[in-house]
Amino acid sequence: MPQINDDPILTTRAAAELLGVAVSTAQQWVESGAIPSWKTPGGHRRVRLSAVKHVIEQKNAAAKVRPPIRASSLEFVPSHAPAYPVASDEAERLLALDATGLVDTPAESVFDRLTWLASQVTDSPMAIISLLTARRQWFKSRIGIEVAETSRDWAFCSYAVLQAGVFVVEDAMLDPRFQNNPLVTGEPYIRFYAGFPLKDREGHPIGTLCVLDREPRKLRDREIRALRELSSLASEEIQRRTSI
Repeated sequence: MPQINDDPILTTRAAAELLGVAVSTAQQWVESGAIPSWKTPGGHRRVRLSAVKHVIEQKNAAAKVRPPIRASSLEFVPSHAPAYPVASDEAERLLALDATGLVDTPAESVFDRLTWLASQVTDSPMAIISLLTARRQWFKSRIGIEVAETSRDWAFCSYAVLQAGVFVVEDAMLDPRFQNNPLVTGEPYIRFYAGFPLKDREGHPIGTLCVLDREPRKLRDREIRALRELSSLASEEIQRRTSI
């Protein structure tokens, strides 16, 4: 069944997270037809976000109360018309990010060591561990960058999380995707970017470890290898915290 951008496809696990119920409960609702679903060629159940929202509305009406909603919850719901590239499983990726509980948490030395090492091994003046919500790229750790977050629309990392390996921009001023980006035309005047996706236990790319420079450049093979290894360490640390 084709993906509809305004109505993302969810797994049963993702539906359970939105509904605030156990996966087994969501599976029962799906199998009983309470949540309309279909099976993939591999035999896995899939549902639409609209179907899950309908069940939530029914639950709220029956209870005559609204459940508590965190102020940040909309950041983990896909944008209807994003001005940045997204994969078909963006809804699941955002749920996976939410489950880590890392967004808007204080700095931690375990992540700060990794960005420092990334900066050192690539001789880059800037290094970031970036987490991508639907609205922001928020920096869990940063070296050489003053701001703690930017609009998601500006994020080079939106492209990096779509890659299996490293995403490199050797000269942002020559790349039509980035040459008018406020981070390129203004502070910190990014010209070079290289980043690896950071993944949770299910393989969802929730952010990146990246290095940046104010000059066009390339990375040598050993620098790419070092950045890959540091990204793997950051992913392993994130995976230890995932509640899904």
